[in-house]
Amino acid sequence: MKRIQWLGTSLNTVREFPDDARALIGQEQRMVQSGLMPSDFKPTPTVGSGAYEIRVRSGNQYRVIYVAKFSGSVYVLHSFGKKTPKTTQADLDVAKSRYAAMLIERKERKS
Repeated sequence: MKRIQWLGTSLNTVREFPDDARALIGQEQRMVQSGLMPSDFKPTPTVGSGAYEIRVRSGNQYRVIYVAKFSGSVYVLHSFGKKTPKTTQADLDVAKSRYAAMLIERKERKS
């Protein structure tokens, strides 16, 4: 089972989601930690290679963008709620920025 590494404010944001949305996201993340794909997801290649978005509907829509392609860890890049079908560019930019920072941090750790 891979461990989850929460980047930036992603964990605090999920903690602010309604209880039912948090529970659904937890179930989906456990699947990812076990090496499975979540039940409702979509690839987000504009964020980075191997990035996916977990999609949860619980009244509003809630999203968690993550990367699980590395052994040992699932990196949660960004989490957010939304009310429209399209993900905002600002949310994608946050995820891209955290993806880039995660790659740098992984590279520095290996050196």
